[in-house]
Amino acid sequence: MHESKQPFIAPQQLSIEAYDYPLTDERIAKFPLPERDASKLLIYRNGSIEETVFRTLSEHLPAETLLVRNNTRVVQARLFFHKESGAKIELFCLEPHQPSDYAQMFQQTQSCEWIGLIGNAKKWKEGVLRRTLTLNDKNYELKAYRLATEGMTSILRFEWDAPLSFAALLELVGELPIPPYLHRETTPSDKITYQTTYAQIEGSVAAPTAGLHFTDRVWDDLRRKGIDWANITLHVGAGTFRPVKSDVMLDHEMHAETFYVDRATLQRLKEYGKPVVAVGTTTVRTLESLYYIGRMLLKNPEATQFHVDQWMPYDHDPFQPDFRETLEAMIHYLDQHQLKALHASTQLLIAPGYSFHTVSGIITNFHQPRSTLLLLVAAFTGNDWKKIYDFALQHDFRFLSYGDSSLLWAHEAEK
Repeated sequence: MHESKQPFIAPQQLSIEAYDYPLTDERIAKFPLPERDASKLLIYRNGSIEETVFRTLSEHLPAETLLVRNNTRVVQARLFFHKESGAKIELFCLEPHQPSDYAQMFQQTQSCEWIGLIGNAKKWKEGVLRRTLTLNDKNYELKAYRLATEGMTSILRFEWDAPLSFAALLELVGELPIPPYLHRETTPSDKITYQTTYAQIEGSVAAPTAGLHFTDRVWDDLRRKGIDWANITLHVGAGTFRPVKSDVMLDHEMHAETFYVDRATLQRLKEYGKPVVAVGTTTVRTLESLYYIGRMLLKNPEATQFHVDQWMPYDHDPFQPDFRETLEAMIHYLDQHQLKALHASTQLLIAPGYSFHTVSGIITNFHQPRSTLLLLVAAFTGNDWKKIYDFALQHDFRFLSYGDSSLLWAHEAEK
């Protein structure tokens, strides 16, 4: 277990101002490098920092490391409509509403409802939006209705007469949602470069960007060294870009995200005695959320709904089981209910003061100032996060989604 070395401040009282650094626009990578694995790799180990290239990753991981990666796939979740007045309306699908299950949602063939955002909402106060779809030289119609609005989001209903699933419909007319801080339009190349090479399960509206550096060559090198990997699925929501606007973290509400972990991955985690390295912050949050779900089951074996609240790790609960015990509880639950995978959601906030239960190392990009992702890095590396980011700035590392990467080790994790 890795504990922060910073002077303790209750995470609820942390000021986001302490997690700022100067990130100018020219430091943000607007496009990826031509070769994914040619990106820079910063390695942080026991307080020291070195620079290398991502394609050498296998040289910096112990043999028999277990890499855990997020195999979610980004969907083309932005749909554009034009009103008769000419006003352009953007509908950004965030998460399923009816049906609420991602797999069922993408299989719908006539209608479905999403929780989403509306761009240029003031131009669409009522009525139905329509656009024409062309498939096999035949025209069809897609309709959109706004059923309700709550805060920033709305419930959107889509109806279509084309012989398509909603997944195929998005593939036909949707647009990939690249991060807003890139300050540019989506290009055709983003459809390839803003997906990991191992993306499988549709549902994200943002890529798990730490995985964008991996290529077949890198995976082959890892395999030859005896390094294995397992998959989890966490569908990344637009909330991952939500800035922290409150003065202290107590007033910041974390976004909720849905995740799935199959029984085989839980079993491998239970049996693994070697370092577990998470590819990306979404994987970290999933693995760490598992601990709290297992704890729930150990305390209440009859539980059936699993959600990790953002403050759950900081509740001073004296019951702190071993991670292996929590995995056994989850595996038993799946077997008892004849389920293949654990379905859950998490709002977990990992900030300085957090104790890690599962992860020995993290592969991650360089994150925005004053963000919850930077808080996670600070929780893992202590005050050395400043040294890491200063090094990256001074050595021309590229930042954010299409930028360079880092391999961060918990102190003494490799020994």
